[in-house]
Amino acid sequence: MANIVVMNKIDTADLDKINQLRENIHKLAPEAILIEAASPLTVDNPELIRGKRVLVVEDGPTLTHGEMKYGAGVVAAQKYGAKEIIDPRPYAIGTIKDTYTKYPGIGTLLPAMGYGKKQIQELEDTINATDCDIVIIGTPIDLSRIVKINKKSIRVKYELQEIGRPNLEEVLSQKIKDRG
Repeated sequence: MANIVVMNKIDTADLDKINQLRENIHKLAPEAILIEAASPLTVDNPELIRGKRVLVVEDGPTLTHGEMKYGAGVVAAQKYGAKEIIDPRPYAIGTIKDTYTKYPGIGTLLPAMGYGKKQIQELEDTINATDCDIVIIGTPIDLSRIVKINKKSIRVKYELQEIGRPNLEEVLSQKIKDRG
């Protein structure tokens, strides 16, 4: 089993689920060192979100294969007072439209799917066709570097913030030291 477990996003997860996960980790890997962490969001100019109709672009694999219901973009939209999250499905084309058929649970979020030139172009066209005030980009990469967005957009960033001790660096340093 695992020697080290990092439990992330404890700042946004339900407390009952956090406690359940702690119990499961202890049962499955009782010797494992548990490191708890948060992933606080940062948004440049968050005031641009307040009262706006927003298109939220989330990390595609998080919504599809990961079956998450939302990501960093939705958290930012809610935290900073978006008026409405606009449904991009009526504007979706090609493989982006197919993604909604295959993964209907995605709902009103736009999964950043872009595994080739055609799909990247379809993502760009879907974003640009969607009637919204601002695009919130909740993807790990800076999407504006690969697609040309014809409206104002802002990027949500997040970074691992370990809570308590030991932290990951301390644990890994000790493991390396112990191995000589």
